[in-house]
Amino acid sequence: MTDLNPQLKQMSDESMVRNLAAQAEAIWPQELPLLDRYGLAGELRILDAGCGTGEGAWRLAERYPQARVLGVDILDHHLELARGRHMRLGARLAFEHRSVYELGLPDASFDLVTCRHVLHSIPQADRVVAELRRVTRPGGWLHLIPEDYGMLHFRKRDVDPDEFWSTGPAEFGRADGTDLFIGRHIVPLLEAAGLESIRMDFVVVDTLRAPRATFAQIITAWRDGYVDAIAERTHFTAAEATRYFDAMIANILDPHGYAVWFVPVAGARRPA
Repeated sequence: MTDLNPQLKQMSDESMVRNLAAQAEAIWPQELPLLDRYGLAGELRILDAGCGTGEGAWRLAERYPQARVLGVDILDHHLELARGRHMRLGARLAFEHRSVYELGLPDASFDLVTCRHVLHSIPQADRVVAELRRVTRPGGWLHLIPEDYGMLHFRKRDVDPDEFWSTGPAEFGRADGTDLFIGRHIVPLLEAAGLESIRMDFVVVDTLRAPRATFAQIITAWRDGYVDAIAERTHFTAAEATRYFDAMIANILDPHGYAVWFVPVAGARRPA
């Protein structure tokens, strides 16, 4: 299914393991109250679609101690890493090889379905949303983090990161058939899928709320995993892209610097 996963090489890179860990560390503390608003408790069934190394899945299993959580992904080495890291949670947390396009799971199976940091990186996001809705029980919730690369802001240094983010994601997305601004487009997709009680919130990852080192790790992992792909898909060379990323990292690590990433979080309920 490589045609449906144009960033498979980047997702498979070791930098993605670092990225997923740093993103979860930065985002989860603010994400948790948003999950709590769904009012879920008890013997839930939870699906984490596109679970990667299980950073979200194990946190969900801890947050809902009576739940059974299933994490699915197409990268077997990520799934093996997740299994090895989270064995302590036993049978309540399982990981399986499944595609978010065709989950192969029964209709209306889960009380909560999460899909975090995935929709921006794949084409046909509407098809994925429909599949996630299908496996959500009536009255159950979808919880999505649809990234938007127009929502990163850094101070201008020797280069201006705004120049990079204003054109790079659009060019990259056109080459891949993906939408790197899907955060601002997710609400119409949820409405078209027949979902209700749609909520849109933003986790603020900045140099005041997140540890500077953690925020810098996210940008460093993007640099390490994506500069070659950026050079292939945009007008920026690998050296130019590296220079922009290095300026962002320096901005974050500067004790007097300020940088911010607004991370969209969407919630929606399948009608009962």
